Amino acid sequence: MRKIRLGVSACLLGQKVRYDGQHKLDHYITDILGQFAEFVPVCPEVECGLPVPREAMHLSGDIDSPRLVTSHTGIDHTERMNSWIAGKLEALDKEKLCGFIFKSKSPSSGRYCVKVFGADGIPVKKGVGLFARAFCERFPLIPVEEEGRLNDSALRENFIDKVMVFSRRREYVENDGSAQGLVELHHRHT
Repeated sequence: MRKIRLGVSACLLGQKVRYDGQHKLDHYITDILGQFAEFVPVCPEVECGLPVPREAMHLSGDIDSPRLVTSHTGIDHTERMNSWIAGKLEALDKEKLCGFIFKSKSPSSGRYCVKVFGADGIPVKKGVGLFARAFCERFPLIPVEEEGRLNDSALRENFIDKVMVFSRRREYVENDGSAQGLVELHHRHT
């Protein structure tokens, strides 16, 4: 069986790319999903040129278009990140991904409930990381999830089902494209 290509936040694969020089290795991803998936690691902060270790960052401002700023010195890395994101999305378009697992709570990769600090300094957990938002806008059909949510069996099963269907659809489009193939694909998933 051909392995399914999944994008994954690099820290979840054990790469020491976090702001504090550590990782967040997730054994479910590497040991279980790794039997069936080929991973494409992504670390927005390191890939856009920030060092390890580095000052922690957070989202600030408007929930729908927040700024990525360092927590103590207030250096704004939004434009740097957005510039990198544009090129990275072009590269990922060629990777034939069938899903993506993001790092929860990350100001670049968090998909749900990321803290966004308002002008009053009070955080609201309603944001989306800059890279995660751009990825989902560019690839709205690719299934995505956060690593922490994969601990919920229903969410995990739903994500895996979506990845499998997306993979089979991608294979159909690339290798078949016939009306009969479409009928068979539909029949397998109804």
